[in-house]
Amino acid sequence: MPLQRRLPKRGFRNVFRRVFSVVNLRDLTGFPAGAVVDVAALRERGLARRKQPVKVLGEGELEHALTVRAQAFSARAKERIVAAGGSAEVVEHA
Repeated sequence: MPLQRRLPKRGFRNVFRRVFSVVNLRDLTGFPAGAVVDVAALRERGLARRKQPVKVLGEGELEHALTVRAQAFSARAKERIVAAGGSAEVVEHA
């Protein structure tokens, strides 16, 4: 029996998947009102990992307006940021 038939087959690994560093809205409440929250500010506070794009999710509430710049947003997060009077801007991953 050839070796490739004897070895067990174990799933599939997608080489094209994008792994995000996830930040929730409740994590953004520590920033002052009117602040610009970008990827560098998130990494400085330890909320995002280095070398990974950042995705903002809509878990939690946002009480004040912020300008949030990240690589991706969930629909709920973008909706809640705009409802609080802020803006959600999509930037490219460097």
